[in-house]
Amino acid sequence: MVNQKRVIQFKTPVYVEERGTAVGPKEGSGPLGHGFDYVFPNLLCGEKDWQTAEKKLTEKAITYCLHKQRLKDNHLDLFIAGDLTNQSTVSSQIARNLRVPYIGSYSACATAIENCIVAGMWINGGGARHVLCASSSHIGGCEKQFRFPIEFAQQKPDTAQTTVTGAGAIILGRHQSMIQMTEGLLGKVIDLGIKNPYELGAAMAPAAADTLLTYLHETEQKPSDFDLILTGDLARSGSEVFKKLLREHDVIVSENYDDCGVMMYGTNQQVLAGGSGAGCCATVVFGHVFNEMLANRLKRVLVIATGALHSANTVQQHKTIPCIAHAVVFERRGN
Repeated sequence: MVNQKRVIQFKTPVYVEERGTAVGPKEGSGPLGHGFDYVFPNLLCGEKDWQTAEKKLTEKAITYCLHKQRLKDNHLDLFIAGDLTNQSTVSSQIARNLRVPYIGSYSACATAIENCIVAGMWINGGGARHVLCASSSHIGGCEKQFRFPIEFAQQKPDTAQTTVTGAGAIILGRHQSMIQMTEGLLGKVIDLGIKNPYELGAAMAPAAADTLLTYLHETEQKPSDFDLILTGDLARSGSEVFKKLLREHDVIVSENYDDCGVMMYGTNQQVLAGGSGAGCCATVVFGHVFNEMLANRLKRVLVIATGALHSANTVQQHKTIPCIAHAVVFERRGN
């Protein structure tokens, strides 16, 4: 593993050995619905509460991941997972059943990419051959914890985002495949001073811009070197702030830029500014984006996952919202 300041270049190749996704009904009926492995017909996923429903989502994504790879639990060296429930209890309960060495992670909506970077470090360091990563979110549990229960029917501004009900799982390892994770960059915490939890896109945009500018500077690359630059979940409002911040540094992203929160629902669903949540980036990237790479429509993708590091307590105390953005590069190998 080579570290050029903040950018990590994985000297030992790290490959995407397999992936699995599971989503709720709104996500399944959206423009990317055909690319997910499993779509639950209702938000409760056949369970009695939101937290158990989120656990069911993650278990389903992991099941698809392991089944396609034909791996058993005892072939895994490490499980890295995180979610948005208090103290990541969903991930911990799943780890209890897997009985695999476990790292609980949290970077809010950037958790999926943080997991990938940590897994890449373990594989490069020789400590693991097969690492399972997972992240999830559920609108029922997330809204109740961070804002208002969905049953309350709270009126929201246009800048608010809809929490994605979904889970993504991925196995990273040394076994050669068509998709390789070549680089990673851990973000720095940046606080714009925003206190409103309905303005998360704008709050996260400076962190995303800092991560992209740092990556371009340290690697001496430009946006056009990628087929796609993808932010995690800035949604429509945050994406505009992100592009404005980049223009101030003479960096233009346009045709090859998109955002997971915008892509998840498109423009035809009532989701306000777009999607968010730890399951947003995970399902869009591990589902749709990887499908496009395998179909040879995308060859080099830079994913910048963004996370708002607030809690139910800090929102009630009217604290500002610190944010972070982690990045990885996925490249298609072969013709």
